[in-house]
Amino acid sequence: MRRVDSEADRLAALASLNEPMRRRLYGYLADQDTGVSRETAAAALGLSRSVVAFHLDKLADLGLLDVEFRRPEGRGGPGAGRPAKLYRRAAGEISLSVPERHYDVAALLLARAVEKAADGSISILEALRVVAREHGHAIGIRTESTEAQQKTPMEGLSDLLSLHGYAPRIEGNTMTLANCPFHALAEEHRELVCGMNHELITGVTEAAGIPAVARLDPAPGRCCVTLVAESQH
Repeated sequence: MRRVDSEADRLAALASLNEPMRRRLYGYLADQDTGVSRETAAAALGLSRSVVAFHLDKLADLGLLDVEFRRPEGRGGPGAGRPAKLYRRAAGEISLSVPERHYDVAALLLARAVEKAADGSISILEALRVVAREHGHAIGIRTESTEAQQKTPMEGLSDLLSLHGYAPRIEGNTMTLANCPFHALAEEHRELVCGMNHELITGVTEAAGIPAVARLDPAPGRCCVTLVAESQH
């Protein structure tokens, strides 16, 4: 399955379902237990194979469908022909919110924290700090690229945090984050969620090797964390 990572990718994928024929195809495939060929989908919906093939491939390109190649049951060996191209609804989820939110990330980290604390060796709060920083490390180690190396460390960090919904703004040696991906949770559970977020962003800077200090600095209308370039700190 094609990865659907950026906000633009998610918007394109969801917008594609506004086309009636693609929406029909997607709904049909969602009801099937196994992969479906172009011919089968065309017959089921009363459409031409070429039209169905075009729209199925477009949905696959956008990450909404998974593709596999398989020979029909009972046919194998020499002379069996090429495997059929089969489509099925992609298992992953695609969602879009404005402003960008990532409540799925918060839920994942909280679940990991509960599991980590289940044996009683660590409190849930401490476990949440640990798993949040580990998640930040996983984000930070993906930053290496030629383009990133041509920018200042703070610019590289800004690009990275933009991908995860933080809407960073740099002023001098300080970066503020204009959007909180966990806004609704932070409104009700500020200490818990802001602490988690602080550890996550600290983990990003550590793994990416970016000399910036993450500070808890809550203020209305933005994320609770700000970052200061360490070289000028």
